[in-house]
Amino acid sequence: MKLRSAVPDTPTPIPAPVAEVGRLQSLVVRLAVAYALLGLSVLGVFAGAFWLTTGKRTLDQIDRRVNVRETILEDIFQRNGLAALVGKIHRRVAQIYDSGDIFLLTDPAFKPIAGNLRSWPKTLSRQPGWDILPAGKRPDGAPIRVHHMLLSNGDHLLVGVDLGFYDSVRRLFFIGLGSTAVVLVLFGMGGGFLVRRAIIARLDALNQATVAIIGGDLSHRVAVRGRGDELDLLAATINRLLEQIKQLVEGVRNVSNVVAHDLRTPLSELRARLEDIVAHRPPPAETFVGVEAALRDTDRLLQLFNALLRLAEVDSGARRAGFVRLDLAKLVEEAAELYQPLAETKALHLRFKCLSPLYVKGDPTLLAQSLGNLVDNAVKYVPDGGSIRIQAEAASADEVLLEVSDNGPGVGPDEVDRVTQRFYRGDASRGTHGNGLGLSMVAAVARLHGAQLRLEDNKPGLRACLTLPRA
Repeated sequence: MKLRSAVPDTPTPIPAPVAEVGRLQSLVVRLAVAYALLGLSVLGVFAGAFWLTTGKRTLDQIDRRVNVRETILEDIFQRNGLAALVGKIHRRVAQIYDSGDIFLLTDPAFKPIAGNLRSWPKTLSRQPGWDILPAGKRPDGAPIRVHHMLLSNGDHLLVGVDLGFYDSVRRLFFIGLGSTAVVLVLFGMGGGFLVRRAIIARLDALNQATVAIIGGDLSHRVAVRGRGDELDLLAATINRLLEQIKQLVEGVRNVSNVVAHDLRTPLSELRARLEDIVAHRPPPAETFVGVEAALRDTDRLLQLFNALLRLAEVDSGARRAGFVRLDLAKLVEEAAELYQPLAETKALHLRFKCLSPLYVKGDPTLLAQSLGNLVDNAVKYVPDGGSIRIQAEAASADEVLLEVSDNGPGVGPDEVDRVTQRFYRGDASRGTHGNGLGLSMVAAVARLHGAQLRLEDNKPGLRACLTLPRA
């Protein structure tokens, strides 16, 4: 069976610089267009509402002017008769200069009697009511708002007011509206391009960092200008991400090297034993002794791989699904009872202190394993007759402190940051059984639980403090 390579057959495409992105494809330009359209929509809604109210009010004022003129003429007719009405219309017509207002009095057959129209307009209905003359006598051809009224003697009275002022106001309104829309679009698009030019350098820096990482330069970082804006926060986050990626890649590289180095010796020993058995064909008793030694070597290899698998599972975050509310004090009590017999074999004084309950939320198995690793290290390295203390207490209203301290050789200041690395073994651990993954597991479990692991000098000895969020 062939195994497929984990390395892709084709290289990962390198993203293009931000400056090479088309303007129409630019997010900033699309946002500028969207805001310009939004501004136009708001302007349209506002202008429509404004014109509906203002235009209606203007027409109402024109209609009131027409009604006032009709009322005056009708009152003259009722008081003084037709002749007085005709005289009044003649005088009003004589006073009209450049206005498009009209007055027309006709008999029941629509034959003109008085006014400034020679005949009844063909476009007007002959039924009383409001109407519009599409083009008046003014040079600009402004329409006229007219009202047809039937007098008590059967004559027809037509009074109209020129809409030239209304038309000019409407024309100026729409010219202003169009100009505002053009300015809004120009400012929106211009502002979008200016903003694009302003942030393109910052985005190019982010893009270049990505390109550098793809190219293998894990030391490249995005420049932070110190302005505290959103792009600075994004750059800082990306830098932390790049630092984490660098640490993970270096960790994988180191782990690969150390695993290869650590596996060489037990595999060589295993092969030598089996080769000796095959070559010399010893008696069954000696053969079984060699097989048992080979099994022990195999068990050590399996333990190593199982530890690596547990670390990978913890680092992946898959164990968060098993988080429950648990009492940390009970874990301390159980760990003390478990390691008490082993401590007695070295005449160690193992003490524990906990104030129950101390509730945290986490994986009980992982927390118990981490506590066991800390206690196991203390039992392993503290000399005979030494002391170990396990303590759990409330550090604050939001945190619980788990502490394992001893009076052993401790960890040197130059090794504090390295003892949590996988397979690292300090000078004090030379010659002791182990694979250098105990504190690595504790650190991984701490990260999984959002906790903080601190290794401090106990003067003498080591104090390992694990601060967990309180449930």
